[in-house]
Amino acid sequence: MKRLIAILLLAATAAGGATARPAWWYLYQSRIDGKRACSQTPLGKGWVQMAGPFKDAHCENLVRNK
Repeated sequence: MKRLIAILLLAATAAGGATARPAWWYLYQSRIDGKRACSQTPLGKGWVQMAGPFKDAHCENLVRNK
């Protein structure tokens, strides 16, 4: 019985990972010197989100439908 539960739990975990998508990228600009950076996470209080979401780490390919 424990083995069956373990197999079902493993299958459920694997199925959840199959539906996950990569995180989107956003273009940020520094409030201090105007430099720009592409990041998946907010860079802090000194940065303003300018554009996004993008599909790539170069912030070139915009996501069409969210």
